[in-house]
Amino acid sequence: MTPDKSAILDDVIKFALIALLIVVPLRWFVAQPFIVRGASMEPVFENGEYLIVDQLTYRFEEPERGDVIIMRYPKDPDVFFIKRIVGLPSETVELQGKQVIIRRGVNEESITLDQSFIEPERMRDEYGTYALGDDEYFVMGDNRNESSDSRSWGSLPRDNIIGRPFIRLFPPTRIDLFPGHITTQPQ
Repeated sequence: MTPDKSAILDDVIKFALIALLIVVPLRWFVAQPFIVRGASMEPVFENGEYLIVDQLTYRFEEPERGDVIIMRYPKDPDVFFIKRIVGLPSETVELQGKQVIIRRGVNEESITLDQSFIEPERMRDEYGTYALGDDEYFVMGDNRNESSDSRSWGSLPRDNIIGRPFIRLFPPTRIDLFPGHITTQPQ
């Protein structure tokens, strides 16, 4: 007995609808692909690498200093960047030469970030002070000489943070779970 053509068409339509009901919410709310463009995060992330972005974690917890994030560029929300969080809400970030100093409050001690994971030739002496609001972050690329980041366009609103890299899928020689994760502890 051969299946009826209308029964086959019904099955195909049902399968497509079920697939859409599963894939679309996953893509929209849980994970999405991202391709690294540019040199701002070298050597941790190279141009052309293919990442899967975890969009769920930051719905339940706040981003932390040292996290690599995928974000919407504040001056054009249709453009996505990959950067590292340096300053957290309500902090003051001071750049003094190659040092990044964080001040948390008037009476609290300042901390100098350990940036030993950044190659010295990827940094230059810079000076500036940036005060962050209640829902603002200060982000920088690991390749400071090639990065457009908070130093040039200001703080990043919390709402612009999309997620964090969950897995690097391409190139196959660099497959990694939670790529770029480091702890930026004080020196």
